[in-house]
Amino acid sequence: MNIQGKKILITGANGGIGSALIKALLACQAAKIYAAARDPQSLRESFAAEADRVFPVQVDITDSASVQQLAQDCGDIDILINNAGVNRGRWFTATDALEAARTEMEVNYFGTLNMCRAFVPFLVARKAGMIVNVSSIIGMVNMPVNGSYCASKAAVHSLTQGLRGEMAPHGVTVIGVYPGPVETRMTEGLEMPKTSPDVVAKAIVDGMTEGKTTITPDPMSSQLYGFLLKDYESAEKELGAVLPGA
Repeated sequence: MNIQGKKILITGANGGIGSALIKALLACQAAKIYAAARDPQSLRESFAAEADRVFPVQVDITDSASVQQLAQDCGDIDILINNAGVNRGRWFTATDALEAARTEMEVNYFGTLNMCRAFVPFLVARKAGMIVNVSSIIGMVNMPVNGSYCASKAAVHSLTQGLRGEMAPHGVTVIGVYPGPVETRMTEGLEMPKTSPDVVAKAIVDGMTEGKTTITPDPMSSQLYGFLLKDYESAEKELGAVLPGA
């Protein structure tokens, strides 16, 4: 899909990937970007120079009333990018694993589902548009040290697959994005190779433009995705060795 002239809504817009996506979409001449976040004040400051195209809006994606109000206010969009997410960094047998898992599922899965359900009627009515769900490459295979986060992103992956089938007869494209480690607040303190948000955002926008349905926007995710396609069981065994305290 050509980004030029399109109206786009991004959740989690004040995060590393979200802010980088705004910049990348502006560079592609998007007409209007609704930058959605729980607290959009920082976005008003960061994108003050683009106030004619970037419109910060408040939303809590876990609150159905908040999401429905957003849909009423921003129902003119061509593209919905579900980027908001949380990672509590817990393994399944951790003391507070249930609390962490509920939070991650509420935001990552149910929040994304909330947004899709609210905006789908507008896209279907126009028989055109795009939904982009940001999952994670470890939503395709579990890494135990982040077990419950992986499970929530696996739910997003499955949602994306199912919704793609539902939307196909209506002319709405559904894309899954599967990043690896990115230099954001979510990965602070983690000693591992990371990709800059700007590189990831450009790869996402390029994939949207090219019509890809699966986007692995960084070297690590591309490599692991290829490994998964070639030998899923070996990939699962290798990541399964990444244990708490290891």
